Amino acid sequence: MTTDPLPRETSIEASGHRSVAAGIIGTAITGDVIQLPTEVLNAARDVEAPPGTSNLAPDGLCLGREDELAWLRRALTGSRGTAITQAPTVHGLGGIGKSTLALHYAHRYRSDYVLIWWITADSPVRIEQSLAGLALRLFPAWAGKASEQERTAWAMAWLQWHPGWLLIFDNVEDPRDLAPYSGALNSGHHLATSRRATGWPRPTPTRALGTPPPDEAAKLLCAYAVDSTTPTARQLLDAHVLAAQLGYLPLALEQAGAYLLQNPTVSIDAYRRGLAAKLDKAADGIDAERTIARIWTQTFRTLIERNPLAVTVLCTLGWLAPDSIPLTLLDVPGTDPDDLAEALGTLSAYSMISIAPDGASVSVHRLVQAVLRHNATGRPPAGRREAEHALTRALQTSPKANAEAQREWDRLMPHLIALAVSSPPGNESDKARSLYITAAWHLDEQGHAMRAVPLYEAVLAWSEHFVGSSHPTTLGVQNKLAIAYRKAGDLAQAIPLCETVLSLRERILGDTHPDTLASRNELALSYQNAGDLERAILLFETALAQKERILGGTHVDSLTLRGNLATAYIELGDYTRAIPLMESVLAQPEQVLGETHPVMLTGRNNLSRAYLELGDYTRAIPLLESVLAQREQVLGETHPTTLTSRNNLATAYQDAGDLERAIPLMEAVLAQLEQDLADTHPDTLVTRNNLATAYLDAGDLERGIPLMEAVLAQCEQALGETHPQTLTARHNLATAYQKLKNHTQAICLFETALAQQEQVLGNTHHATLSSRDGLAMAYLSAGDFERAVPLYETVLAQYEQVLGDTHPRTLTCRHNLAAAYFGEDDLERAIPLFETALAQHKRIFGDAHPHTEVIRGLLNSARKAESDLME
Repeated sequence: MTTDPLPRETSIEASGHRSVAAGIIGTAITGDVIQLPTEVLNAARDVEAPPGTSNLAPDGLCLGREDELAWLRRALTGSRGTAITQAPTVHGLGGIGKSTLALHYAHRYRSDYVLIWWITADSPVRIEQSLAGLALRLFPAWAGKASEQERTAWAMAWLQWHPGWLLIFDNVEDPRDLAPYSGALNSGHHLATSRRATGWPRPTPTRALGTPPPDEAAKLLCAYAVDSTTPTARQLLDAHVLAAQLGYLPLALEQAGAYLLQNPTVSIDAYRRGLAAKLDKAADGIDAERTIARIWTQTFRTLIERNPLAVTVLCTLGWLAPDSIPLTLLDVPGTDPDDLAEALGTLSAYSMISIAPDGASVSVHRLVQAVLRHNATGRPPAGRREAEHALTRALQTSPKANAEAQREWDRLMPHLIALAVSSPPGNESDKARSLYITAAWHLDEQGHAMRAVPLYEAVLAWSEHFVGSSHPTTLGVQNKLAIAYRKAGDLAQAIPLCETVLSLRERILGDTHPDTLASRNELALSYQNAGDLERAILLFETALAQKERILGGTHVDSLTLRGNLATAYIELGDYTRAIPLMESVLAQPEQVLGETHPVMLTGRNNLSRAYLELGDYTRAIPLLESVLAQREQVLGETHPTTLTSRNNLATAYQDAGDLERAIPLMEAVLAQLEQDLADTHPDTLVTRNNLATAYLDAGDLERGIPLMEAVLAQCEQALGETHPQTLTARHNLATAYQKLKNHTQAICLFETALAQQEQVLGNTHHATLSSRDGLAMAYLSAGDFERAVPLYETVLAQYEQVLGDTHPRTLTCRHNLAAAYFGEDDLERAIPLFETALAQHKRIFGDAHPHTEVIRGLLNSARKAESDLME
């Protein structure tokens, strides 16, 4: 039974309706909250970095980049050397020299930093692995025995304690991956390189890196190619011509120079003439690929003659992830270790690979990989079978076997995913497919749906090719992929795939086959996530009736569907149907499922959500605390479902006015989601929206309003103008503007949100009522009592009918209507309504509650006004 978190809606006063982020977040969470022992945390504070600490490679040639280096220096130290939380970013084409520039900057200003740490940043996992390496460097006695996640947490703590460091995030694939670090680490400098020119958050300083000027490119080529500090005039002239032919691309210059240095009998001109005669084997690629393809062709022929094993190794590397490829993967049985070492040395000499300082792993440039894959021939393409065999040998033990096997699967997962992503049509072997399936299931169990998607896609391609698109095996894979898409927040892919699978299963297997019912449930969940509750509920009701008829009312599948239907009713605001349905799930005898079965835990979680919607905090909060404790015990501290429970509890604390406990919990959850999910993933947006409302409730408008504005813009872009989550974000921003006394903007947003909610959600949906309530308050705040009073009277009548006479939103609306009467000087209606509201608040919230005090003050003011009139 799964549910997805709902956006929260701010109330006009501190009390009021807020939707709760409830349900299982089926997403990849790698940035876990790790509880480190006190002595370990103290070490993060007390351990000092030895002078000159870094993991930098040796400085490379960086000619013709003085302007770019000066820009970097200004970007990093322009604020009198203070920390730069938005990393200045150098972006450009692969092979353009971004990493070389960053490395040269680090070496040039090395003495200005207490520590410089190079971070491979093409994925959240790689960033964490690099940070874990920092812990090993600074605190080896403890870190050598700690898990990678613990080492990462320690490194983050160390960076927070100590100022004056430089972090270089190299080859950032997604700018959003830096958010957890730019936000949390503000005691040093950040610098990033990326092929991405767009998508960087404001006010990130960015600089496009182009090719060096022709003269500098020629000098750079000579520096690589000529075994002399001063090239001859002829060499420099030939270098000019060759550099132009290579498009002045630094990587191409480096590789051509490496070839010439290794072959001193070949002149620059002879190399150029030979290069020009080559066929352009990557004609369909980007310009950089075409350039590298020509260089690679000539280098490859030389490698075949000198060291055939080097060619095999290089082709194998072409299909793996580009960074941190363990040498153990390349150690083929029967191969002499000395021969492998020689092959790697040859590849390094030709600049085809780089060997890590510890000699345990190698890396290959992504552009070289692109050319290797493009030019690979045969079936399977050259090197691919070797890469498959290498991973098969390394992953013979199931990840469930023991902790060591799980760590090995986690360590090699990037290479397995790279193999899946690069899978040529019809070339996948059964062994590779088996690895993909095991890896996908392993990631699913960990909650890492986003990372499982390419694995399922590769398995699906194999299945469609070999057994057909309508085979039960293919349909099963499609269903798994659809679930992964949904959990990853990609509903545009999930819904059509779910519809296709359901249609095929209905036709092939029949309307009541278990697989058909499972597909119907999955499609309903996808509709629900997309905000299409009408279709979701219809499907849930149909599937539930069929399940109960076939399997009985107490079967786990029936209970799961019953819980899913109940959560849809909650989202619809239909608590009269939701609560009894959820209570019927929880009423099952313990021997049916057990107290800590996921269905029971999720059921209690969602029942507490319904209690919150009804303002019953005394039952909701203890239930949420109990669910969180049980999930921490059963699933672990960092499981995505545990994370959801933590977020739900934070929301409940906020609803109850306990912001001191609510805000830190929300901030922790959001940091984890931002680290691993897309910045516009629905779960991330919901949590960011919840945190913004908490900031507003705490009176922190400086943080709350910009965050709300960002959430609305992201919702509009990612989900659409009329998605329920977008409507909630628009409502919340209107509330924020109102608190700033910006009545014009508030009224405009409320009117827009209300019109859209009436159209999309209906006249009495809780979100529609909330916006109508908000618009009335905006009128009231602007002194427009003529429009405020009739709107409040309408809203109060609807609240009393839908939510009941003592719901917090009803109570708030009642005293706001009294305030509107007071504003119109209608004391005859205002005072009795204030008296009713005060009595109800005292009974429900207590005599000292802030809301009770507010109403008491208004009532006293109204009575005084009445007394003044009588005098």
